[in-house]
Amino acid sequence: MATPSPFSSLLLFLSLLSVSSVFCGNFYNDFEITWGNDRAKILNNGDLLTLSLDRGSGSGFQSKNVYLYGKIDMQLKLVPGNSAGTVTTYYLKSQGSTWDEIDFEFLGNLSGDPYTLHTNVYTQGKGDREQQFHLWFDPTYDFHTYSILWNPQGIIFSVDGTPIREFKNHESSGVLFPKNQPMRLYSSLWNADDWATRGGLVKTDWSKAPFTAAYRNFNANVCVWSGGASSCSSGTNVGGRGWLSENLDITRQQRMKWVQRNYMIYNYCTDAKRFPQGYPPECSLAS
Repeated sequence: MATPSPFSSLLLFLSLLSVSSVFCGNFYNDFEITWGNDRAKILNNGDLLTLSLDRGSGSGFQSKNVYLYGKIDMQLKLVPGNSAGTVTTYYLKSQGSTWDEIDFEFLGNLSGDPYTLHTNVYTQGKGDREQQFHLWFDPTYDFHTYSILWNPQGIIFSVDGTPIREFKNHESSGVLFPKNQPMRLYSSLWNADDWATRGGLVKTDWSKAPFTAAYRNFNANVCVWSGGASSCSSGTNVGGRGWLSENLDITRQQRMKWVQRNYMIYNYCTDAKRFPQGYPPECSLAS
């Protein structure tokens, strides 16, 4: 019998992670539908939420609470089949013209072609920190867990428990970091066929509508911001605070580097044409 390669063994390990977690949460309690009318539905006694897109409109929802730091998990099952032109979003964002934002966006594609997972970090209204990935599984076949860890040390994006990106707090070196503005969790499904698929070359096929994405198993350990104060300061609604100082150990750093070597398709820190005067300062800092 042939010995499995390190690559195949790690791929098997990653696939097992996607079915090993247990979550809690109720969409009636934690979220409110904000647009799209009956295109957004809460089902199964609050255990499932679906968003739909048709030619008339997309749909979206938001969290009832706002957070200043948190570890948030959500399971998503993306639009199947020909999803070209559609964008499913899942992100944290503050208010105002100098907002902070932490983005997951899922850019649809033609049947059989991979989704693009787009990530970005905004601080004080400035983004331009995109990293994009393909995934090592079909995100439309089953639910998978997409996680944001945001604490004073940095931001970690994970898929099924596997870190894919880290944005560290390098304020000491002059890099802005989101730390003062509470953020709400948002999600939406909308039409963006002017740019989403192959730069807008592939348009939405409305004969395939309605397009539907599903959400379940929301889980959050967070610092809720209310009345100008954080629940972490008062000692309530935290659910354990180990995540507030969590960072990547050597094993998880290696897993992230493996994902980036094999599945990253765009990194702003290597786009010389975009930054002819030099890369943003965080690109040259030790991770």
